[in-house]
Amino acid sequence: MNPSTESRGAAKWALLSLAIGSFGIGMTEFVVMGLLPNIAADLLPSLWATSQEEALGKAGWLISMYALGVVVGAPTIAGFVARFPRHRVMIGLAIALTVFNALTVFLPTFELIAASRFLAGLPHGAYFGIGALVAADVMGPGNRAKGVAFILTGLTIANVVGVPLGTFLGQQWGWRAAFAVVALVFALATVFIAIFVPEHPGDPGRTMRAELRVFRISQVWFTLGVGAIGFGGFFAVYSYVAPLVTEVAGSPEWAVPLVLVLMGLGMTVGNLVGGHLADIDLRRTLLFGLGAMALSFVLLALFSFWIVTLSVLIFVVGFVSAVLSPSIQTRLMDVAGDNQSIAAALNHSALNVGNALGAFLGGMVIAFGWGFTAPAWAAAGLAISGLLIALLAYRVDAGRSAARELVSS
Repeated sequence: MNPSTESRGAAKWALLSLAIGSFGIGMTEFVVMGLLPNIAADLLPSLWATSQEEALGKAGWLISMYALGVVVGAPTIAGFVARFPRHRVMIGLAIALTVFNALTVFLPTFELIAASRFLAGLPHGAYFGIGALVAADVMGPGNRAKGVAFILTGLTIANVVGVPLGTFLGQQWGWRAAFAVVALVFALATVFIAIFVPEHPGDPGRTMRAELRVFRISQVWFTLGVGAIGFGGFFAVYSYVAPLVTEVAGSPEWAVPLVLVLMGLGMTVGNLVGGHLADIDLRRTLLFGLGAMALSFVLLALFSFWIVTLSVLIFVVGFVSAVLSPSIQTRLMDVAGDNQSIAAALNHSALNVGNALGAFLGGMVIAFGWGFTAPAWAAAGLAISGLLIALLAYRVDAGRSAARELVSS
């Protein structure tokens, strides 16, 4: 039976409420990158006066502290809250994100700001993980990936609108203004979730020990490997878009935000298309998506010397990379068995490992003197590695299915 118009409307409001929070997460995670000079000059004035490079490097720890918070918080929080009603968990996570980002606005020293960034990262993975489960329940069978994709759309739109806006506000009125906006976004999300997300019971019988059994499932590890390694290629390129624009394509600095907006637009469209395709054929979407991502990185490395082709290919990179996001999240939910809460959140731990890995490898090949297109080649290698992991995972899965059929016959 098709859902009534009323139920469809209620589902859209619930998904919109969750997407507001994911928009805030996209802002708080990525706006730091554009405001690092402002943050370094304000919080590390002595170091900034003597060596701007060292000050920027130290300010970059704030990015690492947030990523560390995500990696630590995703499995621990999701595992702990699995037994509680999910709609109440989402309200609690939204409140935590509001408070921890507000701390970033008011705390006075670099060390305390670093601590607030770690705290702000803790609820990140659990918010997306539990939110994905709520979205899948709201949308119903056959539309789960679309629900996951809708929530992730908030994250991609943040790269189109929220991050450029936050960067502008931070440059005009001080970097803390950007985080004040982030805190307000999370406060709005808290209100919307409380009003529009319907009751979703947890599993009172679930314990942290039971949730940790997810790590015994080999297919979970395979899927996390696809996220951390395969998707790491995207971050290898994303982290070094600016030198591609200015040094390789020879364009002025003002073109960098415009190119990043194109990437964000590609991510937004790709995420929605990926949700639709994953509901049709998850396996094919995952495998072909990884292959297409590797090809897009190769094309970027070869044809980024002209700003027009660079812009087109950056859009393509954002598109094909985002097509994968709902597939990886849904695959984790499929292979996790009864350990849904922690498995769904672990995806974001894996992606933040990919963030660190991609940025590190991209920086390393540049440091080796291989040029500013080298990160795209490194990204292609990571995407191909992710494809090989996915192929191995499905091969192992098929072998086990055949063995079970043999035993049952």
